[in-house]
Amino acid sequence: MNEQEIRDLYDNLLNAWNNNDAKAMAELCSNNANFIGFDGSQHNGRSVIEADMKKIFSNHKVPSFIYKIREVRFLSNDVAILRSVVSMVPQGGNDIIPEVNAIQTLVAAKRQDKWLVEIFQNTPAAYHGRPELMKQLTDELREVLKSKLEKQ
Repeated sequence: MNEQEIRDLYDNLLNAWNNNDAKAMAELCSNNANFIGFDGSQHNGRSVIEADMKKIFSNHKVPSFIYKIREVRFLSNDVAILRSVVSMVPQGGNDIIPEVNAIQTLVAAKRQDKWLVEIFQNTPAAYHGRPELMKQLTDELREVLKSKLEKQ
C-alpha cells in the first residue's frame, strides 16, 4: 500500500481540471466512476465524465483548484479513500474564492496494478451558522496558495 500513489492520482485529477483537460480527467477514472459536483450534479461513467467535463470547459472559464490533503486511508490493499479541503483561484487571480471552499472525497480502487477513481465528491464547505470555521478554512487555504505562489 503506497499512500503516494493515491496522492498522485488526486493531484493528477485536479491538475487535469486546472488544465481544462476532460480526457485526462476521464482517463484517471474507472469505467463506472461517479463524480458528484459542487452543485450536486452527478456524472456517471468514464465516457459521461469526459463528455460533461468537455462541456463545462468549453462553456466556462473555470477557476483552478488549490488543495490540502487531510487524510489517505486504505480500506484494503486495493481500495483507498482520500479526503481534502479545497478552494479555487480565478484565472489570473492571486486569491482564493472563499464562497467555493469545499470538502472533497475520492475513493480509489486498484485495477490491474493501476489506481483509478471510483468516486469523487465535491461538497460545499458552507459551515452554516459557524463563520469561524469558514474563516479558519479560508485562512488555511490562503496559506497553501501563498506557499505555492512563493515556490513559482
